[in-house]
Amino acid sequence: MQPVFNRIGGVFIPVSSIEAARDWYCDLLGLPSAGEIFFGHIYVLPMEGPDIVLDSKIYSPDNVYKVPALQLRTDNIQEAYEYMQSKQVEFITGIENNHWFNFKDPDGNVLMICK
Repeated sequence: MQPVFNRIGGVFIPVSSIEAARDWYCDLLGLPSAGEIFFGHIYVLPMEGPDIVLDSKIYSPDNVYKVPALQLRTDNIQEAYEYMQSKQVEFITGIENNHWFNFKDPDGNVLMICK
């Protein structure tokens, strides 16, 4: 049996404030924010699939993602774009190929939403 699985358990995102990032991501994704902050610097978002792990210990301006490290899914790219506009995010792109767009979280990490 292979000791390393071909499965992603989680993706770490560097954030400057664990509480502020937890609140922003939970609001964005419609998740409860009542989970535990581990070791004073880690919050695991309860996702369907691999976890998103917010971590303030690994944060520095040099560590923020300048390209998307993950993509969030949607069935309706136009509705998702309008939703993100209502959240007043900083967009990196418009809707490209009627399929995806990129934006920044409050710390400047680039994220993608894809149909």
